[in-house]
Amino acid sequence: MPKRKKAQRDPAWEAIQAGWATVSRHPLFAPMTDWTHSPIRDDACPADAWAVIDSNGEIRTHRTRRATPDEWTWVFAHLLIHLGLGHADRKLPDPDQPASAAYDVAVNRYLQSLKLGTPVVDLPPSFPSMEEDALARLWRRSGVPVEYSDQGVAGHHPDVRTARWNGWGQPPNWNELFAAGLSAAAAAAVDVAGGARSSLTAHSGGRDKWDLALGWFVSSYPLLGALAASMTIVAEVEVARGWDIQVAAVNAAAGEIYVNPLISLTLSEWRFVMAHEMLHAALRHGERVGGRDPYLWNVAADLVINGWLLEMGVGTMPEGTLHDPALKGMSAEEVYDRITTDLRRYRKLATLRGTGLGDVLGHPLPHTGEGARGAGLDDIYRRALSTGLAYHDSSRGSLPAGLVEEIRALDHPPLAWDAQLARWFEEHVPAVDKRRTYARASRRQSGTPDIPRPGWVRPVELERLPTYGVVLDTSGSMDRGLLGKALGAIASYSRARDVPAARVVYCDAAAYDAGYLPVDEIAGSIQVRGRGGTVLQPGVDLLERAKDFPADGPILLITDGECDVVRVRREHAWLIPRSASLPFVAKGPVFRVE
Repeated sequence: MPKRKKAQRDPAWEAIQAGWATVSRHPLFAPMTDWTHSPIRDDACPADAWAVIDSNGEIRTHRTRRATPDEWTWVFAHLLIHLGLGHADRKLPDPDQPASAAYDVAVNRYLQSLKLGTPVVDLPPSFPSMEEDALARLWRRSGVPVEYSDQGVAGHHPDVRTARWNGWGQPPNWNELFAAGLSAAAAAAVDVAGGARSSLTAHSGGRDKWDLALGWFVSSYPLLGALAASMTIVAEVEVARGWDIQVAAVNAAAGEIYVNPLISLTLSEWRFVMAHEMLHAALRHGERVGGRDPYLWNVAADLVINGWLLEMGVGTMPEGTLHDPALKGMSAEEVYDRITTDLRRYRKLATLRGTGLGDVLGHPLPHTGEGARGAGLDDIYRRALSTGLAYHDSSRGSLPAGLVEEIRALDHPPLAWDAQLARWFEEHVPAVDKRRTYARASRRQSGTPDIPRPGWVRPVELERLPTYGVVLDTSGSMDRGLLGKALGAIASYSRARDVPAARVVYCDAAAYDAGYLPVDEIAGSIQVRGRGGTVLQPGVDLLERAKDFPADGPILLITDGECDVVRVRREHAWLIPRSASLPFVAKGPVFRVE
């Protein structure tokens, strides 16, 4: 069998890649390199050029030119500074050699102070201090001096070409990315001076990238900027290993995002991860789980958030992240109801924390340098997202309707269970209308004593008074605290609606008809029998068939959720503990007692 030929090395291409890697690691250029394309060797590069770049960030290098990695580092830095200074946004008449030379001088003047790479052009001993547009106007009148005529890397052609945006969403704002890089470079320089790092490019992919990703939201994405400013990143190997965090997790109460410092992601992927975890915290997914399965609820929230981020074009979704286009436009609650029908499939899927583990943590994780826990984070998250929504510019792309609805809902939190119950009573247990009658002692006014006036009375016929049915779970698993809160609220609302009595049925293993009871005496008549499981259907059937119970009378069912499947054929509502869930999909409203 013939031996397979060994792949030949390409030193020229290796030098290009090494130079690009150095630039990508530099904090000044990292935000920009995340949006640019890796350099390619292409015949579109002029014969006398090193490389050119277009307004989309596409870099094309000379196909056969050989250079050292340091020289390519200088070339790539030169091209990126062109974008950062906005030279790609200025349409030049072709040719406009004075303006092109002025832009090259401005870039090299800046690049000389960085001391990055090896220049591939002969730099003059000094540079003019004039701004490039003013310098271009001057040189159009007087001509370009010889020492400044060949300062670019594209030969006799402009270094930057204007190209039509061919990507998804809005084109990158190079000025803002360059500004973010300046901020990150300044912070890195302080770390170098303090000995926290050996050089600006010492860390190739760890903490710098997720810090830059979080910082990008503060400087360049108003919707999540205020939220990012309130979050703290915890990047510790022992924390990630001890709590099985594969990529990242979040705890809303502490305002902390926990990342695995050993995972390798691009800056764009870290942006996606940071936005994902921030939305988990701000939308309070940990507190909205209710009686649902926590992991499946986490999966449902992941599917919704990831769909939003893809629609918004925020970062790049890491490989293996949950996404299903068929769920677009659905809320987390709707997605949860759907995925619970296929538990075998969805329990095998992985969140950003890992397979079978939710990345929404119910408690803060201990770590070094841990400070005191803050309070009032609900208000901070609500204000941060609401302010971000107000400042979100349409030029940054449209926002998913579902995300906008959830952010606006934060300003209008849902009603408490007792307020929801009161509304249900108002709708289904109407108050008795008062009427005037002369069938009682007349009322007279002092100003007109000779004129008798009717008084207000309420009907005395029992069948005309409003009532409702109560099916009470009195099994041993019922919490007396729940019964006390529920029945206290029921008595209060019944008195307000002038309901004298309610038809009560107690249920555990069997149904016990207590008949009509005054609403204030229902709680005092309860006996928790503790005879095993709860069967509520016989109690419902008893009320629906009772001849002395109105055909349109609503039914309120109070249980802890540990009951059989119940079918109610008239208006009804459920009252259950906050942490409980029903073993079936309820047709009527479900009020969760705090």
